[in-house]
Amino acid sequence: MTSLTLNGVTVNFPFPPYDCQRDYMSKVVECLQKKVNGVLESPTGTGKTLCLLCATLAWREHFKDTISARKIAERLGGEEMFPNTPLASWGTAATDGDKPTYYTDVPKIIYASRTHSQLAQVINELKNTSYRPKVCVLGSREQLCINPEVMRQESNHVKVHMCRSKVSTRSCVFYNNLEEKSTDRDLVNSILDVEDLVKFGNKQKVCPYYLSRSLKQQADVIFMPYNYLLDPKSRRAHNIELKGAVVIFDEAHNVEKTCEESTSFDLTPYDVASAISAVDRLLAEKAKDVSNGESVSEDFNVESLNSGLKIDITTVAKVKQILLDLEAAIDSYDLPSDKGITKPGIFIYELLERAHLTYDTKTPVYEALEQISGYLAGQPGIFLNTSGLQKLSDIIQLVFCGEPSDKDRQQKMQSNTAHFKVHIHRDNSNQKKKNTDVWATSSSKKQGNILSYWCFSPGFSMQDLKNQEVRCIILTSGTLSPLTSFTSEMRIEFPVTLENGHVIERDQIFVSVIDRGPDRVELSSAFDRRFVPENMASLGNTVANLSRVVPHGLLVFFPSFPLMEKTLDFWRANGHADRIENVKPMFVEPKGKGTFNEVIDGYYSKVNDPASKGGSFFAVCRGKASEGLDFANTFGRGVIITGLPFPPRMDPRVILKMQFLDEMSRKKVPGMKYLSGQEWYRQQAFRAVNQAIGRVIRHKEDYGAIFLCDQRFKGSSARGQLPSWVRPYVRLYDNFGNVVRDVSQFFRVAQKLRPVVEKKAPAESCGTACLPDTQSSGFTSCSASQSSSAPKAKVLDAHLPSLKRRRLNEHAGASGMARICIEYEQEVQESHRRPVNLLDALERGDHCNGEDGDAYVGEERANRLSTLSLQYDKRMEDELRGGKRKIKLVHEQTSVSENVSEEGKASRAKGFLAEMKKSLSQVNFDRIVQALQTYKKTDDLDVLLTETAVLTEDANTHSLLRGLYQFVRPHHKKRFDEKCKELTGQGCGYKPDHSLAKDTKKALLQSASDRQPAVGLTSSSGTSNSAQLSTQQLNKGGQHLSQQGLKEAQKGSAPKSEVHASFLADVKKSLGAEKSAQLFQAIHSYKKTDSYENLVSTVVSLLTERDEDFNLLVRFGTFIRPHHKKQYKEMLNALIGQPDDAAADVPAAVSEDQQSCALSSPPLKTQSRISSFFSNSQRK
Repeated sequence: MTSLTLNGVTVNFPFPPYDCQRDYMSKVVECLQKKVNGVLESPTGTGKTLCLLCATLAWREHFKDTISARKIAERLGGEEMFPNTPLASWGTAATDGDKPTYYTDVPKIIYASRTHSQLAQVINELKNTSYRPKVCVLGSREQLCINPEVMRQESNHVKVHMCRSKVSTRSCVFYNNLEEKSTDRDLVNSILDVEDLVKFGNKQKVCPYYLSRSLKQQADVIFMPYNYLLDPKSRRAHNIELKGAVVIFDEAHNVEKTCEESTSFDLTPYDVASAISAVDRLLAEKAKDVSNGESVSEDFNVESLNSGLKIDITTVAKVKQILLDLEAAIDSYDLPSDKGITKPGIFIYELLERAHLTYDTKTPVYEALEQISGYLAGQPGIFLNTSGLQKLSDIIQLVFCGEPSDKDRQQKMQSNTAHFKVHIHRDNSNQKKKNTDVWATSSSKKQGNILSYWCFSPGFSMQDLKNQEVRCIILTSGTLSPLTSFTSEMRIEFPVTLENGHVIERDQIFVSVIDRGPDRVELSSAFDRRFVPENMASLGNTVANLSRVVPHGLLVFFPSFPLMEKTLDFWRANGHADRIENVKPMFVEPKGKGTFNEVIDGYYSKVNDPASKGGSFFAVCRGKASEGLDFANTFGRGVIITGLPFPPRMDPRVILKMQFLDEMSRKKVPGMKYLSGQEWYRQQAFRAVNQAIGRVIRHKEDYGAIFLCDQRFKGSSARGQLPSWVRPYVRLYDNFGNVVRDVSQFFRVAQKLRPVVEKKAPAESCGTACLPDTQSSGFTSCSASQSSSAPKAKVLDAHLPSLKRRRLNEHAGASGMARICIEYEQEVQESHRRPVNLLDALERGDHCNGEDGDAYVGEERANRLSTLSLQYDKRMEDELRGGKRKIKLVHEQTSVSENVSEEGKASRAKGFLAEMKKSLSQVNFDRIVQALQTYKKTDDLDVLLTETAVLTEDANTHSLLRGLYQFVRPHHKKRFDEKCKELTGQGCGYKPDHSLAKDTKKALLQSASDRQPAVGLTSSSGTSNSAQLSTQQLNKGGQHLSQQGLKEAQKGSAPKSEVHASFLADVKKSLGAEKSAQLFQAIHSYKKTDSYENLVSTVVSLLTERDEDFNLLVRFGTFIRPHHKKQYKEMLNALIGQPDDAAADVPAAVSEDQQSCALSSPPLKTQSRISSFFSNSQRK
């Protein structure tokens, strides 16, 4: 713990603060001491929340110490207790001059943020400090109520009235325990957030909602969401006392919007109709009572007494007449179908007067509405919807605020409505309301007009706060610039301002504007470009390529949900999503808040998984992921902004806001500076972008890359709107290849300078298998107490392409979510296994058991993760440790690997049968095993297809049908694949070479090895006499990917011209005529100008667009001149992710060893091996 003195206040800080943190805390203390408002901007990742808490609580303690000093001085009667220490040094300046001060005068701290989840993070930060104030978190009944009967109600208004009824009659057991439990020492001295309060309430059987209100009385710090503070209704409901309090708004970039929304309303035809229905019900009931000559219709008890109506039937009838008149007044306007009419704010009084609502009648009408709502909500049986009545009550409180005298009334009405507009527009959501709302009645089905009363200045709410006599208001966020326009809109003075710098160095941030994708198509999210196929395809290529060079976690932000959904659909249909998924499994932010936690936890688990290459998280600007979530370190190494999130231009509210600002700008009020409508419109987009950008750098040692993928970011005015800590590092690129090159270099340097601790498999992670050594067949599952996998899988399927579920083995050792996560990619990858004859394993099929199945899963996962690069790493490590390299003859290696391969395939077949046995009934399992044995004897595929048709009946067993592909003989592979595609919609990954018989493949492999001489080494120093593989061999299916092209051709290799000709032919075949011409032109220019930069930028952009073109990029090294070879090699290493020292130590060994390794392994699909090599080597 570090102590520092700022303006006479001693602040305890968890560690030595950075300069920007010291500046920030000084400004906070200045606001508090001088009782002035402040706007403080400090970039995300500079620890502003911690600084804010420490500075505020230190000042508060100092304030109390000053009171103590004064009291001691009074007791001493003028004598000094410590003669050498003048009273002034005790901090007299902290109190309010000579005004007598008591402990009860110590200001409360009211800390507001946007959401409870953000407040939970703040409370966690508070626990990291040395300060232990009494705290309280305010929440709604929806979050805090634990009474089962109340929580069953769907309508929030009914919950409120039912809760009040139970409390007043003391019929809530949880509320009745309040007095006894509210003084609990553990409770009072603990720092609890909303979740902690609910846990405490459930444990102690006490109401968390009223407990939080009780704690509020004694709390030093009160945490709450913005709207509790800014909405006058909520403030009154929670009885928040503001006089003399310090009010802090964290994440204040949202305050403007919240201020406007909390003082606006939309009164729909449905609201008015439901209110009329509720009043009708009450009138009918009362009329029935009168006709029966009874005053009370239900059994006499305490509750019925309490819920009895205290107004007569005449008053109820008057309320109904007011509602009918209001409905008629709103619907009297004949509107065009698409546009409404707009009136000045003061028109609201004229409209409401037509329904007999004025300052004179507001109080009796309001009280009558409250009485009726309370009575109806308290009735037993079917609950009526009282939301319409509640809405009207809120409107009366908002519009008729204050109690002006008759002569001041007009002026009050003018000032109340100066920043408002009345907008009446057609209700087009009738059908939606009717279908989705359980309260809809026949009276609410007719179409009508919506009355909107919209506030367009946050100053209205801020003035209201100031009028409550708060001590000071502090607004803070990472994105408030430009401060002048922000403060002017608030309409209160902010003498203290701060625009802080960041704590990071130049080598920790990479920012690039990418205006064109790898295919040179211009990127833009503008309205006329966003859904153009070429634009979406280019963006997909861009994200796919960047996902390869950014390590660990990658965040991708879209301007809106519809745009994200449509783009992702296009990517899935056109293969871009598969390319991203293969490198970084995709997680997509859901629209609803219900499944968000599961999705984000899945992403965190994937990035944390030591066996993975990371993950990609797709979200929207202004969404939950872009606000306050922590993507520190590996969780957010890169952020891609796919466009500018402008507000919807045709939205009436946006149009009116822009018009309002333009009007205010033209008025030129002295001392007030308003943005123009267009400036505000742009600012809204860039504020959202800046918030998303802030997810990357979260602390002093963090690093990451920011990619702005929209050509509109090129303009200087656009770059000027970026955060001040980002602007100096923005780079503009003419070519995508240069971006790839530079960002690869950036991460290489960053990882060397700031190495991250190796990821370890979490011991108790819900979705991560804990893998032992590489070839181990065991695996550790999550605890069986995990919640059921089936419901979670259904919810997550839409948002997690990575979790392709196979709920086939729910009762196996790896149950629940663990099983789903482990198998997330097997469904696709099973079909890519090398076809071999595994029918011999059938004889052992009946003896498979659950343990074997688990072993299979672990082995399959271990095998899948043990890719070419990992095997190579291990071998190199062993050889370096031993000093000498041991290389066996190719033929011997081949035979050994074949034996191992056969054993592995047989083991997998056994495991597959074990899994199938657990997934099917015994009858169906026996039937399929019998069919396979018959097929082995008769070679009749039709019989096999007929008998296994049972697997097509359920989507959950489709993958089992595709799994049978491994048992099908080569000459039937193609037909079986086609049948699978026809029956299940997905093939088995058939390739022409799958139809080759085993002997044919062996002969091909033998001929390839015959052309390759044995490899040997003369000494341990690394000098070699090996021959180089020809380009034809490299290109015809062997796993010969290496940086072969970087070395001179040696004796016995193919002539250089032949290598070049073969390469150029392959390029034409792969890239097509147009792109090939670009590449040839670049080579031709390179020969003339020797411009390495121009050559590489073209080559990289063309040859990194598709995974399968990577081998061409490696082979292109043959065209590089000797003095550029080192540079090219470094670039390749950066793209592949290999450390320089490995390449430097054994320059020749890499390619030779990979060649021998390649020849020793069966010829799998070349490109999939290339992909796995590139992607897995990123993890090193």
